[in-house]
Amino acid sequence: MIFPLEKTVKFSGNIYEATVAASHRAYQLAMTKDERIEENDGKVVSLAAKQLFNEDIQYRRIEDK
Repeated sequence: MIFPLEKTVKFSGNIYEATVAASHRAYQLAMTKDERIEENDGKVVSLAAKQLFNEDIQYRRIEDK
């Protein structure tokens, strides 16, 4: 799976927040050595972006107090 460019272009939310969320998700996947990484040819960032833009995962912004 390559990076989901079409869904990225059509994304109507804050792309910076989505990028940060995908980065954090990629870190989570790498640290847990998720088996889906190998199914995705070792491309952890693409897997995280796919999960985010396909809405398999959700993120929320934590507001500063």
